[in-house]
Amino acid sequence: MSIKESGHHFIAIIGGAVAGAEAASQLSRRGFRVVVFDQGKLPYGKIEDGLPMWHYKLRDKEEENINRKLNQPNIIYVPCIRLGRDLEFSDLLSWGFTAILLATGAWKDRPFPVDGIEPFVGKEIIYQNPLVYWFNHRHEPGYTGPEFDLKEDAIIIGGGLASLDVAKILMIDTVQKALKTHGIETDIFTLEHGIAAFLEKHNLTLEQIGLKGCTLYYRRRDIDMPLTPMPVDSEEKLEKARLVRQKVLENFQKKYLFRFEGCCIPNELIVEDGGLHGVKFQLTKIEGDRVIPLEQTIDVHGSMVVSSIGSIPEHIPGLPTENGVFKIKSPQSCQIHGLYNVFAIGNAVTGKGNINESVRHGREITEMIMDSFLDWHQDDYENWHRQTSVKVKQHMNEIIEVIERQKFLPDTVVQNILEKVESLQKKSGYEGDFEQWIKDHTPPRLENML
Repeated sequence: MSIKESGHHFIAIIGGAVAGAEAASQLSRRGFRVVVFDQGKLPYGKIEDGLPMWHYKLRDKEEENINRKLNQPNIIYVPCIRLGRDLEFSDLLSWGFTAILLATGAWKDRPFPVDGIEPFVGKEIIYQNPLVYWFNHRHEPGYTGPEFDLKEDAIIIGGGLASLDVAKILMIDTVQKALKTHGIETDIFTLEHGIAAFLEKHNLTLEQIGLKGCTLYYRRRDIDMPLTPMPVDSEEKLEKARLVRQKVLENFQKKYLFRFEGCCIPNELIVEDGGLHGVKFQLTKIEGDRVIPLEQTIDVHGSMVVSSIGSIPEHIPGLPTENGVFKIKSPQSCQIHGLYNVFAIGNAVTGKGNINESVRHGREITEMIMDSFLDWHQDDYENWHRQTSVKVKQHMNEIIEVIERQKFLPDTVVQNILEKVESLQKKSGYEGDFEQWIKDHTPPRLENML
């Protein structure tokens, strides 16, 4: 474990993906010693596990960026260590780090807001995060993660861009299986280019292959869906944004053949003979920014429900939270309330794991670009990652000012940290060669297996 002599400040970063890698790189370039703990073997977070696998070119590019930022002499990597499971926050705090940065992201799905769901979760009721993880990794030899049998009549509860990705996953998976029963073999990447076009090429319709298709339900109207980062600070801009939102949704529906229903809030599960048979929705109306529930309800029958209503950071014992995210003292430095040397960055601050909300947190789009905005493409996801890095850079200036005001750590504290870090590396089987570790643990890619 070779660490360049660089003074006696030592910073711990929890999470090595876009935000964590950017923070580590910034600190390393300033001469600080850094240790990055990540819960996975690979430090890629939702680039690997939450970005749908058809974006494999972007995935590879972003993961290479992370590798470049983390593979520096002043940065120690510790894989397979999850805060709250393998290492308690109170213990980490006692090690004596100058500062601790939480770049843990937003991995926990917001609870599905209906009573009585417990017997069905993981079976008839699926959350977005495990669904995308399964979709991305199920092809890997020895896969041991969650298993799902997606149903063609699934009910999706959502409304953001992430819920459109969920609809695509459901449609791609169920269409691929249905086509196979008709003697037509195809792959995920071909269907991702457009299900409608593929079926038309084979003179088929959804009905002819025995599918009805899934339906996305949203509590507001289609024109209210958060599908564009356009500014809406005037009535004219709001109207333009609404038209673009409709076009984005219509384009997704035309390509992937799912349905959409607005002004519906899930109210109750439809359970018969112990089995889930659908959802009772309460209808709504929109008055200004308010969602007004109506007395009228509708019964929607389906054999599976997918919840795509957003993600929040997982709770870590010892850290204060507020409204599902870490409670921070200063929006500029993202200092955790009550802890002078602990900070949150990236989605650990916003608690918004879907693409669009993260973009709105740090990106402006010109109206000229948005005029022709009909779909989300790889560039949009890439811009989201770039803006996450930009936002972290802005926060890091404030954080570094706080760090530089702290006293240098004594040699004994630094040595104690190094010994504890080395012990955790041994526990994970990591021998200190970052490049070799990445090479050994990158899973086989489906695009290379076809």
